[in-house]
Amino acid sequence: MSAPFLVAKGIVKRFGALTALSGIDLEIRSGEVLALLGDNGAGKSTFVKILAGAHAPSDGDILVEGSPVMFSSPKDAASAGIATIFQELALSENLSISENVFLGRELKRSIFGIPFLRRQEMRKRVDGLLTELDTHISDPEAPVGSLSGGQRQAVAICRALNLNAKLVIMDEPTAALAVAETRKVLSLTRRLAERGCAVVLISHNIADVVEVADRMAVFRRGRKVAERLRAGTNPEEIVSLITGAHPDVRALEKTN
Repeated sequence: MSAPFLVAKGIVKRFGALTALSGIDLEIRSGEVLALLGDNGAGKSTFVKILAGAHAPSDGDILVEGSPVMFSSPKDAASAGIATIFQELALSENLSISENVFLGRELKRSIFGIPFLRRQEMRKRVDGLLTELDTHISDPEAPVGSLSGGQRQAVAICRALNLNAKLVIMDEPTAALAVAETRKVLSLTRRLAERGCAVVLISHNIADVVEVADRMAVFRRGRKVAERLRAGTNPEEIVSLITGAHPDVRALEKTN
């Protein structure tokens, strides 16, 4: 097995007197979908914000491709190949798909000192990404406001890939989507892993997780209480781990 893309060792996060994360150890591997599970307040979002550069850990280490890193901003995380797709997506509805994918990183050429957008080159790049992800979106120049929820997720994923992301974090990507749209997003998630990306999926939908994730890490009260391979667990066990009803979790909480 190849070395993990990212390793978190002993990650602690304190907000004043509140300890939001305590001693999180986790490996994130390329070509794999890792699901982060847990109730609200379990620490998932805080951990992801540390990976995304939005929070600095109070203690612990993060290694990316074997080298220690310290992120002081989301830009630092992006430079290390980490892209986060939040539930809100942050897409500009009045702009086209290709304009959204290249937003802030437009390709330009200069003619007599005047910058012009290389629109054909950008469109070709986006068209290739849409085809690779099998999104069934035929026109990269379509306005994002005309797209369905699942198609908008595809645009956000294309933007991450255009930034050469090696780790894509997806925060509740199927929330508020209809069944057919959910199927498309889950398929996109698997396709990301198949093309070699590391994928972290945050979801409250256990059925979605069991279908798409290779590995699952369960957070509870700021700690990682369990880690399971998809082939070695079932939805009932995952629910019991999340709620604290599982014997392993009860034993762990007694000792802490």
